[in-house]
Amino acid sequence: MNPAIRPHAILAERAVHGAAIHEIGGDVTPSASNDAPLMRLCAALDAAFDAASDSAFDDPAFGAAVRAALAQAVADPALLTSAQREGAAATYRRHLLAADPRGRYAIASLVWMPGQASPVHAHHTWCGYAVIDGTLTESVYRWDDARQCADEIRSHPRTTGAVSFAPGGRDGVHRLMNVADADTGAAAVSLHIYGVSGEQIATHVNDVVAVAPRETMAA
Repeated sequence: MNPAIRPHAILAERAVHGAAIHEIGGDVTPSASNDAPLMRLCAALDAAFDAASDSAFDDPAFGAAVRAALAQAVADPALLTSAQREGAAATYRRHLLAADPRGRYAIASLVWMPGQASPVHAHHTWCGYAVIDGTLTESVYRWDDARQCADEIRSHPRTTGAVSFAPGGRDGVHRLMNVADADTGAAAVSLHIYGVSGEQIATHVNDVVAVAPRETMAA
């Protein structure tokens, strides 16, 4: 790989210009970033891509490499700046931290205030995430192609350090939520890696799906 186009150079340039990206509902504003832990994460992701063929992103070895990179990253308390842990009142907030200049992946922190949740969705691309702080509740769904909707199967807590990876497609329909009490609960923060370019993170990741009413859910 040409070192001139490695993500490390992009991160160094962004640090000078204070250009880590914060995104809420399509609005983006710049803020400062903390490069060293992100550079290590990018290096681990580069190695995972170097070891994989272009068509092997649903291979267990690639998923294991992404999970290992996530676990190492979230164990570093210096991973995020305070600005990259800021939430928003209306909905969960996404902070774009780094993007591969070859368009292979984008890295973001997501901040979930109490009561905030994602829509029920699958992914158009592979995705991995890890919980940095707090607890998220993940609800898992089974996609019914005949009925064109998803049935909830189970929910389980995802606590600090929990790591997950899934290939793209509707076999991985889920929802994430911070179920903490709105008055007394704390924010949750998670780290996400998506197999898209930075410019596509708000438009080419989530595949929002319909959910079956509880009274008609398939057995």
